[in-house]
Amino acid sequence: MTKLTIVAFDGSAIELDVAAGSTVMENAVRNSVPGIDAECGGACACATCHVYVDDEWTERVGPPEAMEEDMLDFAFDVRPTSRLSCQIKMSADLDGLVVHVPERQG
Repeated sequence: MTKLTIVAFDGSAIELDVAAGSTVMENAVRNSVPGIDAECGGACACATCHVYVDDEWTERVGPPEAMEEDMLDFAFDVRPTSRLSCQIKMSADLDGLVVHVPERQG
């Protein structure tokens, strides 16, 4: 199991033990994290699982692929650290990952 922390817009932190290979979005939905709507269920077909990767993790998580970047055009308040949580797969390399939920989804 790897550690994942999702910081809600109100600043509350949800700390989770997650399985490698699962996505940040799957874990957020499974744990009813507020602000992660995930309307398309993880198909990278909407922008309702938008998160900000914590600055300390952006390089390790990496940039979005082209399809994800296109979907981020529909997200609210996109920043350089914006990612769709359905596209971030947890692994041992991401043990301790911290992401932040925006004020609202696009």
